[in-house]
Amino acid sequence: MFERLKKVFVAGKADAGDAATSDEAVSEWAGTRGFSFTGMGQGKGFSLKGNVGGKPWKMERGRPSRDYIRGEELRARGEIKVNDDVTVLVMNRALKDALEKKAYQAYTDTLQTTADPSMPEEVRWLAMYAEVGWESLPKPFWERYAVMADHRSNAMAWLDPQLVELMMSWPEPAPDPQVPFILMVLRGKAYLRMQYTPADMPTLEHAALIFTTACESAIAGLSNDLTL
Repeated sequence: MFERLKKVFVAGKADAGDAATSDEAVSEWAGTRGFSFTGMGQGKGFSLKGNVGGKPWKMERGRPSRDYIRGEELRARGEIKVNDDVTVLVMNRALKDALEKKAYQAYTDTLQTTADPSMPEEVRWLAMYAEVGWESLPKPFWERYAVMADHRSNAMAWLDPQLVELMMSWPEPAPDPQVPFILMVLRGKAYLRMQYTPADMPTLEHAALIFTTACESAIAGLSNDLTL
């Protein structure tokens, strides 16, 4: 299990965001965690690779691949090989509301005769999968996040108390609940996509911890021999 790091890297009087996520700082931190680090040039992003449960994962920092993300994006994929029939999508509620509003406006625009090619794939997922919920999770979680799934039992098997607690305990200065965030299991893999705000080491460390914990939880609860 990946424990939280207490060390925060600070570099002189440089801008806190730039200094805290310099290639040197990220590379040093990655080495303490057993991750491999590949830089793309200062200010151009980087990638991290590791293993969880014997399965490889990769996290990248770079330019956004979705128009709802401003600034830089953190995106990750874990080749966890769980039941590929399972689909569970966790999205911060502000993003869900914004995407639904965008889709509604597009579909009701009488001047629009073709599908909007800029519409993100996430909109289709919102249309395909119903939102689910259950009483054992705290109300603040449901205020911040929405959970969509093919079956509620799969969402419950994945979102264990430890993962939920991590998603609710971002280190200060924490990402605002409005900051786009998506965590999902789809086609046997785990994915994370989020706006890298604030762009500092505590946010990066915690995002990596959330993602690796999500991979572990999915392997434990959504493997082919366990999922109904």
